[in-house]
Amino acid sequence: MNRDHLKREWLELSEPWIKEAQEGRNPTRNGLLDKPMLEACGNVKGLKILDCGCGEGRFCRILVDKGAEYVFGLDLCEPMIEAAKELQSGSDTYRVADVQNLSFIEDGTFDLIVSYLNQCDLPDFDANNREVFRVLRSGGRFIVANLHPMRSAVGQWHRTDNGEKQHVILDRYFDEGERCWKMMGVEFTNFHRSLSTYTTGFIQAGFRIDAITEPTITREKLKLYPELDDELRVPNFIIYALRKP
Repeated sequence: MNRDHLKREWLELSEPWIKEAQEGRNPTRNGLLDKPMLEACGNVKGLKILDCGCGEGRFCRILVDKGAEYVFGLDLCEPMIEAAKELQSGSDTYRVADVQNLSFIEDGTFDLIVSYLNQCDLPDFDANNREVFRVLRSGGRFIVANLHPMRSAVGQWHRTDNGEKQHVILDRYFDEGERCWKMMGVEFTNFHRSLSTYTTGFIQAGFRIDAITEPTITREKLKLYPELDDELRVPNFIIYALRKP
């Protein structure tokens, strides 16, 4: 797909996305993914961090609140970056940029790099891997949250005639490439890749895989976010904890 088309999709999505991130419940992140992402990041006090595909900067601000020395957020969507700049504290800065090309960043600059549901939106995730590996210091970590390959393949529920969920449809798993979805009323595109494609890509870029986590929701969180009951049945997301030797 043409990258200009992908950018137009995110421009259309930016307004409802920003509103939900700043004013809404944001259950997927607040109820499910933030905790395991922060656990994978570990102690961030004093670290220099890069956020690839930062959106309107929500997770950057969380990392600053956790004690990061500096967080640099990158995103190709101008309205997202403008929204992030409006809330920046001085320890976080933002730039419109393509995370598949980090040529404006010197080698070994960052201690930690995060990709919070961004690589599944990239046409060339291998380019992002190579660039992240280059700008990480030795021993630095790369934490990647993605759609679970099982769900990005097709991922819709098979339902009875009365709408009851029976099971998730898993099909076209090895047919990698574009998938079109609707989110917040906007048609948008991301990219399905198999688990082996992701893990092989990380290893070929030079990373060591420290851990792979399939987050689920706790019973306590489910009381606050009952709309996440699917998470007790199937893995919707996956987190890779990677390290540069």
